[in-house]
Amino acid sequence: MHKIYDDLCSLLMAQTIASDAAELQGMMVGMLAGGMPPESKEWLSALADFINQGEPLSDAVKQSLNDLFQGTLKQLQSNDFSLALCLPDDAAPINDRGQALLNWVQGFMLGFGLFQSDLRSCSDDVREALEDFAEISRMEEEMNEDEESEQALYEVLEYVRVSSMLCFNELGKRADGQINPPKTLH
Repeated sequence: MHKIYDDLCSLLMAQTIASDAAELQGMMVGMLAGGMPPESKEWLSALADFINQGEPLSDAVKQSLNDLFQGTLKQLQSNDFSLALCLPDDAAPINDRGQALLNWVQGFMLGFGLFQSDLRSCSDDVREALEDFAEISRMEEEMNEDEESEQALYEVLEYVRVSSMLCFNELGKRADGQINPPKTLH
């Protein structure tokens, strides 16, 4: 996923689009976890509205986003909890990785909110995850380049990854329009 992150960020920058790949994948996962049907094409126009003020995206950007969407959807629908967050390489400075994770979470919250507004039917686990995501998205502290900070970032990243799959497994839809059957996380 790191190469995809770098390549998509470079493409977005070349097109003078201010979003990064992490935020866009977060938005995609949020829309899917919020109940957007996988076969829907709404995600592309929602992203264009968000990142390009509703202007059409270039074919190269559309293709890259479609590739990311299809790969992400396949990971979400697999039974092996293989969702890989589109983030910078582990060799990138810790604050760059932390900011990308915050962007991912903010994108998730935005995408989720586009398709899920009634949280009364959500499980306590999903509601708690969303509250935690809201807290995470507001974090602004600089991190030190040390083992303790690396461990903390890893734990938050894993929590976000697993919690976003939990949201998708509870509220997301399969290609046939049915709600996903619950999966058990161990």
